[in-house]
Amino acid sequence: MLAEKIITQLDGVKTTGQDRWIARCPSHEDRSPSLAIREVDDRLLLHCFAGCSANEIVSAVGLDLSDLFPESRESHKPLSRPFPASDILKCLSFESLFISVCAEHLAQGKPLTDDDRERIHLANRRIRSAIQVGGIA
Repeated sequence: MLAEKIITQLDGVKTTGQDRWIARCPSHEDRSPSLAIREVDDRLLLHCFAGCSANEIVSAVGLDLSDLFPESRESHKPLSRPFPASDILKCLSFESLFISVCAEHLAQGKPLTDDDRERIHLANRRIRSAIQVGGIA
């Protein structure tokens, strides 16, 4: 299995379907899974909803992009939507929960910390990224 090379190096890996996983991204401080991984034929697709590039992700675990491909590659037509909506929604479920908790704190008159505000910005970036990857925008 091609994905095994990187999955064994990641934290918080969860299977989301056949040849599909989510995990905490190793290239940024990630408290919840934001990295979607999918193995398709001889391709390994990586997408960080916080915006980390594939190169940043593999470099963070001591690999090169070339380590994720078999010796010989056949040409393939590009995938129009490499990540199914179910994977995108699973990655975003925590973002909506976090925003909801922050909204409840504000409704109760509790101030948000600087870390909370920073995390809200991260949630916003992840949601915008999910829209783009999902082919909505």
